This record gives sequence, structure tokens and C-alpha cells, in this order.
Amino acid sequence: MTIRHIRPFRNRHGRGSRGPLLPTAAPRHRSRRQSFDIAVLEAYGPILHRFAPQLSGLDIAVDTVPRMRLRADMTVLPDEIIADGPVPLGRVIPAGIDPEGRPTRARLVLFRMPIEQRTETTHERQELLTTILTALVANYLNLDPSDIDPDFQW
Repeated sequence: MTIRHIRPFRNRHGRGSRGPLLPTAAPRHRSRRQSFDIAVLEAYGPILHRFAPQLSGLDIAVDTVPRMRLRADMTVLPDEIIADGPVPLGRVIPAGIDPEGRPTRARLVLFRMPIEQRTETTHERQELLTTILTALVANYLNLDPSDIDPDFQW
């Protein structure tokens, strides 16, 4: 067993340490991606608890950036895309058949970077995730978002 010493780095002006506060091998260390995934599950939990039978065939995925191209002049987006202007924040992908001919399940896809860029605190991120997931689940279930969350505001 080898013990690695982590040398604290200082920024180039000597005003503080840079680098992770916890070593990456520490149990409490979480990357931004991991903490975002946990936040998504925390926001989705109450919705899943309330609509468990209807959402049993639905998967959740997190993608770093959207892989779709939307024009900046688009005024009307498809209902399955939740966006802030021309930037997609989430999308419902219906069940279908993949290129190999296998059936796929329906999926909610959240885009991590656009969501993180629109929030500054973890509380704001949690509220935005709850709003996006409510709108996506409402689209998937063909319900009004206020039926899922009475306090829904977009």
C-alpha cells in the first residue's frame, strides 16, 4: 500500500489553494457530474413516488450537451423539448426501435451543461431541475404540468 501525499497548490498570485478540497480517493469526493446526477435523482424522486405505475417504463438519462441543432429563429419548438430560448434543457425520447432492431424504452434526457450554466446555487439548480422534470413528465404522461406539481411555473 502506497500513501500519496497531496501537495497543496497555490494559484499563480498566491491567494489560495487550487485543486480539489478532498482527495479524489476520499469517500465524500464527488465530481460535478456525480453531484448533478444525485440532484437529478433527488428532483425526480417525488414525481416518481407519486406516479410510479405510469412511469415504470421510463428511463432517465443525463447528457453533457444537447446533440440536436435548433435554429435561433425558431419560435415554436416541438412539445417534447424543454428549452430556454434556442438552448434545449431537456427532452422526451419516445420508445422505439434502435438501428439493430431492438426495442428501446422511453427516456427523459437532461442536458447538464446548459442547466448548470443557468444556475448559480444548488438551490436554484434543484428548482430548475424540478421544473424541467415536471414539464417532461407531464409531456410524457400527456398531462398538464400543474397536475403533477401544483406550484409549477415556467
